[in-house]
Amino acid sequence: QVQMTESGGGLVQGGGSLRLSCTTNVRTFSSRPMAWFRQAPGKEREFVAGISFTGENAGYTDSVKGRFTISRDNTKNTLNLQMNNLKTKDTAVYYCAAAPPHSSTRYYSTQIRAYVIWGQGTQVTVAS
Repeated sequence: QVQMTESGGGLVQGGGSLRLSCTTNVRTFSSRPMAWFRQAPGKEREFVAGISFTGENAGYTDSVKGRFTISRDNTKNTLNLQMNNLKTKDTAVYYCAAAPPHSSTRYYSTQIRAYVIWGQGTQVTVAS
């Protein structure tokens, strides 16, 4: 059974940092574009950051640029999200997501429909 498990969420004061990780038993992890999404209460799930399967290309939603960094370790089947200078508006459940294997070393998508495997999510709460 395919599993993706997020960890690292929690409660943090505004301005603080958290590091989210996502581990998976998907054997084709190293060929899959990956992404982090988040969903705040009463809002739609939104793209946060994406990374190509090689890690050579990554992108972010405007609201987290300069504060969040996505990375991956293909030797450990792990996806990470370093979150610095957290703000109350970052409060949400964060999900990691895997797209199907892709041939482009620079491809990732910002669209939910492009991702086919999802984790259960980890709660991030930023207090003012």
